[in-house]
Amino acid sequence: MWTNSANHHRTMKNLIKAKFRWLGIVVLVCVAAGIYFYRGRAGEAQAPTRRRAAAGIPVVTAKVTSGDMDVYLSGLGTVTPFNTVTIKSRVDGQLVKVLFQEGQSVKVGQLLAEIDPRPFQVQLAQAEGQLARDQALLVNAQVDLERYRVLFKEDSIPKQQLDTQQSLVRQYEGTIKADQSQVDNAKLQLVYCHITSPITGRVGLRLVDVGNMIHASDANGLIIITQLQPITVIFTLPEDNLPAVLARMKSNQQLPVTAFDREQKNQLAAGSLLSIDNQIDPTTGTVKLKAIFANADGALFPNQFVNARIRVDTLHDATLVPNAAIQRSPQSTFVFTVNPDNTVAIKNVEVKFSERGESAIARGLTPGETVVVDGVDKLQPGVKVVSRPAEAPPRT
Repeated sequence: MWTNSANHHRTMKNLIKAKFRWLGIVVLVCVAAGIYFYRGRAGEAQAPTRRRAAAGIPVVTAKVTSGDMDVYLSGLGTVTPFNTVTIKSRVDGQLVKVLFQEGQSVKVGQLLAEIDPRPFQVQLAQAEGQLARDQALLVNAQVDLERYRVLFKEDSIPKQQLDTQQSLVRQYEGTIKADQSQVDNAKLQLVYCHITSPITGRVGLRLVDVGNMIHASDANGLIIITQLQPITVIFTLPEDNLPAVLARMKSNQQLPVTAFDREQKNQLAAGSLLSIDNQIDPTTGTVKLKAIFANADGALFPNQFVNARIRVDTLHDATLVPNAAIQRSPQSTFVFTVNPDNTVAIKNVEVKFSERGESAIARGLTPGETVVVDGVDKLQPGVKVVSRPAEAPPRT
């Protein structure tokens, strides 16, 4: 009994081992089939990539050209009026008329406001009356003087009486001059009652309303007029750039200046350099420059923020490449060039000047070569590429 039970137990154990063995074989077969299937699909997916790599890495290229490049210096600037005038009254009185609208453009001599002239008309009448009275006295004194001269020649009056009459005439002549000055002063006050524009410009917001009493000592004035045409831009440049500007000014060359908007995308106006400040700001290491603009279209407005670009030189027959082709490493500046067999090579270059998407190369390239401007992250020397030309950006 004991032997049969042991044999039965041994048989069951062998059957279980056999089942697990077959199960393991099935699992291994499934894993092998999965690996084979995955590798086959991966190989199919990578086949186009391998074919493309064999054909060449796609890149965008551009030709190295030769041409002229303008050298610009850029600085932050503020639009500053050529003239700003605060219109004030030169006499005391009541404001009776305002003959302008806020924001209006006015011309030199245009009537802007009137002050009540009646008090000054009264002063003028008084001065003219006093002048007429003293003129009559002078005429009478001169007639008497002529009589005294005749009598003195006839030895009918003493010399002292003649001298006294002559002194009286001179006294009246002085009085008349004083009276005439009073008349002229009264007339001038009447002129001051009519306030006119001293410049051509744009009127600001009115500071005093009709009916108010105004005084010559008022601090704020009536209005502010700002000249807009022409107008100036004051901008700064680093002191290291000053010698290049001074050299052009000493040779009496007119330096063009262009004003751009805050984002440096839109050109607002074109003008020329007017003057340079007489000292460098030691706190910032910059110098102020003033440029003048005709501003015929009114694109520049007082206190507007602009970016000013001044052209200080022109590089002739320079070797030009797009800025996108320039690559930099800790050791050097280089570009990828495309050989005739469509393989790439690395060339170290020296950049002389860069301006708005284009660089002038001092050495390392010659016109006619082809450089890579897009797709350089996948390149190594000797790699084959498939290139297409880049679209030429507009030059400014």
